[in-house]
Amino acid sequence: MSTLAHEKQILEYEKTLSQLKEQNKGHVLWSDEEISTLEEKLNQLRSTVYSQLSPWDRVSICRHPQRPKGIDYIQHLCENFTELYGDRNFRDDRAVICGFAKIGGVKFMVIAQEKGNDTKTRLERNFGMMHPEGYRKALRCMKLAAKFNLPVLSLIDTPGAHPGLSSEERGQGWAIAQNLMEMARLPTPIIVVLVGEGCSGGALGIGIGDAVAMLEHSYYSVISPEGCASILWRDTNKKELAAQTLKMQVEDLMLFDIVDTKIEEPLGGAHHNPAEVYSNVKKYIVEQWDLLKTLPVDFLLEKRYQKYRRIGQFSIEHNPLID
Repeated sequence: MSTLAHEKQILEYEKTLSQLKEQNKGHVLWSDEEISTLEEKLNQLRSTVYSQLSPWDRVSICRHPQRPKGIDYIQHLCENFTELYGDRNFRDDRAVICGFAKIGGVKFMVIAQEKGNDTKTRLERNFGMMHPEGYRKALRCMKLAAKFNLPVLSLIDTPGAHPGLSSEERGQGWAIAQNLMEMARLPTPIIVVLVGEGCSGGALGIGIGDAVAMLEHSYYSVISPEGCASILWRDTNKKELAAQTLKMQVEDLMLFDIVDTKIEEPLGGAHHNPAEVYSNVKKYIVEQWDLLKTLPVDFLLEKRYQKYRRIGQFSIEHNPLID
């Protein structure tokens, strides 16, 4: 497993403790009480390190190679998943997986961005960067869900939409804008969960929903910390300052009413105990469906409209000298 910078001290302690236990098997040098004390100190070290994570540390956790990806959530949350392919216009975009599935006995249309987990699959999935046909495929499937009165589950994990010339030639900006408009008025419940990176329009293009949640160490931002540092300071080494300035973690976004709920991760991140994360995400999805299924469509759409209308509210204080 890859070791993150803030975890090195923990890893060294774990190795030392493991060596002591191994030595104790052949010749007892440490009592059970002493070993227990060392284990307690290790747990305290973990708690201390993970309670003092910087925004950049959390970005590193979000990008961990072993962090569960979209396809992992499909495999562990969904029953009877049937994948749908193509946008009926150009081709199938492998950066996004769409299909019918059952979650907790409820039929859903699942839209999941997928980065891949090794060199071959990352290239196949284009590192989770969707092309215009990916957004059109997602929209086609969402409209199909509305036709059959099925809720939509959108799982977001992308460093951004594909920025290449070919995507621009095929209408990348238009495809994302079209999705924003159509999702805003899609007459069926939409549940959105950010399971990893949520960068720019690449995330927002499948991110309009009635209930929006983020995993504890995921992030949602108009730009990556590196991109922000490059533009503002012309120095990518200031990525840690950018990560802090962007206010892109779930706690900040909940204050701004951009995100509704934080889904807890195990200590240190989702890659330490994926099963716990799958359980937490599934619980959230089922709970939200139980709430949303009772709402009339007209009320659901108005509530969704007002949700996004409120984002970015500002007030103007009148100056009596000017008035």
